[in-house]
Amino acid sequence: MRKRRFKLDKTKIAVSVLLIAALLVGCSGGGGGGGASGDGPLNVSIMTMYYTPEPPGKDNVVVKEIEKRTNTKLNITWVSPNNYADKVNVTLASGDIPDLMLLDNAFTAQVRTMVAQGALWDLTPYIKDYPNLMKFPKETWTNTKQADGKNYGIPRVRPVEGGGFVYLRKDWMDKLNLEVPKTIDEFYDVLKAFVEKDPDGNGKDDTIGYASFVDQSGMASLGQLQNVFTKTNGDWSLVDGKLVNVNLLPGVRDALVWMNKVYREKLLPEDLATLKNSQAKDMLKAGRAGGFQDTVEAAWEPTEELRKTDPKADFLPLVSLNGYVNRDSGFFGMYAIPKTVPEAKMKKLLELMDYGASDEGSDLASFGIKDVHYKEENGVKVPTEQAKTDIVAQQALGQIFIKYDKYLRAYRSGMPSDVLERNKQIIDERAKLSVPEVAVGLNSDTNTKVGTELGKKIQDMKTKVILGKAPIEEWDRFVGELKNDPDLLKITEEINASYQQRISSSE
Repeated sequence: MRKRRFKLDKTKIAVSVLLIAALLVGCSGGGGGGGASGDGPLNVSIMTMYYTPEPPGKDNVVVKEIEKRTNTKLNITWVSPNNYADKVNVTLASGDIPDLMLLDNAFTAQVRTMVAQGALWDLTPYIKDYPNLMKFPKETWTNTKQADGKNYGIPRVRPVEGGGFVYLRKDWMDKLNLEVPKTIDEFYDVLKAFVEKDPDGNGKDDTIGYASFVDQSGMASLGQLQNVFTKTNGDWSLVDGKLVNVNLLPGVRDALVWMNKVYREKLLPEDLATLKNSQAKDMLKAGRAGGFQDTVEAAWEPTEELRKTDPKADFLPLVSLNGYVNRDSGFFGMYAIPKTVPEAKMKKLLELMDYGASDEGSDLASFGIKDVHYKEENGVKVPTEQAKTDIVAQQALGQIFIKYDKYLRAYRSGMPSDVLERNKQIIDERAKLSVPEVAVGLNSDTNTKVGTELGKKIQDMKTKVILGKAPIEEWDRFVGELKNDPDLLKITEEINASYQQRISSSE
């Protein structure tokens, strides 16, 4: 307990330091870096993450080009996603926060404390003046609002359609004269055929229906199949105007019964409780498995690998099952601006990010310079070898400067135009019926304290039922206890209070 108090006190001290510094800067009329008053390039410090093997260097040719076009001097601290959360915690606690800082989780207790104590800029009154940022989906801005209904960051925008859902071997279905499944029963029939009817034609009983796995904290690649039964995206379902934990609903029970059945029939990997994501993907690339759960464009990854030896190989993302498909939140973190930055510079930073959300700025950051870093082929930007050399990619600078693109999850490098166009159609079809997550950003202090352990307890029972180590009646008894669990009752109360606060603040 003493250790937890110490961490909280450190956060409060850091916030106080930020507030005092902001007052001092405001009183002194400090410029906060060149460019805020038109006196040369604007000095901008940024902290973000990268997904390329190495981050771009200070002299990166595209960084220099962005600086030239925006009259800025960018000092970017690149951090690996493997330890980004730790870096955020240390940086926020230090009080020495960069001008633009990616908060990959916009709703941690630390961020909420800083928001409540005024350590971050409230951008709500300003964003309407930046046309490219205003092109972000309404959900993107709504889902990044804090408890008071205000926006304290520029969302790292993502499309709301095309997120992780089921994809299946279309060439196997064609070979076995199977229709693309639209219901969970048809999906079962496809998996059974994949296992029993030798879809790869090698004469061996060596294929797996669905390369799925679970982990200690959740349903992992079986998550969306559970959602098909509950018709709920996430852990909370809106029932008669109140949020109810999805595990208390009969849909989860139905899902577990179904999953136990397909596991017993060996349509899922035998070791799904210990299997890792990379191992599941290896099954797909080796031609051993007929399906998986991932984003629309990610289905191209195993397809591309298989086509090296089998030109007809084809993984098809499904539109929906039982009329359900998930709708994403429209963001992956946000860029916050500390109150130590003067208002004039804050507006310049919004101007910079607005440029990054334009066609020109976003394409420059993600693809580089035309005919140097990419070639246009049939309307598709194809990276050159120079792009790899200069570390030009959506996975690097494209994590800072990015426009809203409805079809962002339709394309991957090297994908032929017919697959791209099919993916766009799938995304359009999903948009007609996708289900949003209602509890994005809602706060429960109790969940922060005990939610992880409670989640592991719930998942442990689910895994036992799926593997047949516990009968479904044991799940029924577990749910009966869960309904009266004091921690879950408190979490439910707090989540609903947060939900009502969000509704009232947006009215």
